[in-house]
Amino acid sequence: MENSELEKRRGPPAVLIAGPTASGKSALALALAERAGGVVLNADSMQVYGDLRVLTARPTVAETARVPHALYGHVDADTDYSVGRWLADATAALAEARARGLLPIVVGGTGLYFRALTQGLADIPPVPDEVRAAVRGAAEALDSPALHARLAAADGETAARLKVNDRQRVLRALEVITATGRSLSDWQRGAQRPVLDAADCVRLVLAVDRDLLRARIDARFEGMIAAGALDEVRALAARQLAPSRTVLKAHGAPALVRHLAGEITLDAAIAEGQADTRRYAKRQDTFFRHQMAGWDRATPEEALARLLARLD
Repeated sequence: MENSELEKRRGPPAVLIAGPTASGKSALALALAERAGGVVLNADSMQVYGDLRVLTARPTVAETARVPHALYGHVDADTDYSVGRWLADATAALAEARARGLLPIVVGGTGLYFRALTQGLADIPPVPDEVRAAVRGAAEALDSPALHARLAAADGETAARLKVNDRQRVLRALEVITATGRSLSDWQRGAQRPVLDAADCVRLVLAVDRDLLRARIDARFEGMIAAGALDEVRALAARQLAPSRTVLKAHGAPALVRHLAGEITLDAAIAEGQADTRRYAKRQDTFFRHQMAGWDRATPEEALARLLARLD
């Protein structure tokens, strides 16, 4: 989609709302869409999956009936969804929003999605399933330092900018160089033009007090259990997917699977899920501070008024 096409719609080409998990992003996007005539486009890497609506805090049926939503629950769990696939889906959703005269409101907590949307993405060929399986199978016997060392031997440039404990990105880099013979860094130097110019968009990161956010995360996880998250995980486990499938790493899912297997109590699984989610929120905050320095910041209480003022 060319930026000139988006600009035919009055106002900014899109509103981009990022924030840590449990910060109130979805509620903010819904309220803005109702007032500004918008469509809510998902930018959360777990909410794309259809199997875990409750556990991934996807908008409810009632909420999606109030305003149009897109890119939620459209991917089967037996699929490893990539940033590249999300970018293609988001590009199509932006074009559809423009055709309908709706304001695209892109909301989520996956910083890599926002970066790809506004900075471009390298056109890396898909990694064949057999290559991915071989790389990940070999990695199972390696701890994180050893896995990182393996990447350093094959692709020192990429390894130098990845943290030792960031197994997912280390694995991705190993998959790319194994499948293509070119380093991930080399591919990224040839990134495509971004779909959106960040400077033309209204951009906001929700800023929540750390103690308050921790309390909200804990309370929400308990609410998820009450709303049926355990039944969702039970149904997902019954599918017997490959252990490497991304959806199985949804925050809280591994602990609930262990509970269903009789390994830990439900209380222990809840505590583990809460702690995992809190750690993720901390990583999100770090990404937003370092990678989204030019974005506006606002508390959940002031965010809607701030965004509406920008759209006037």
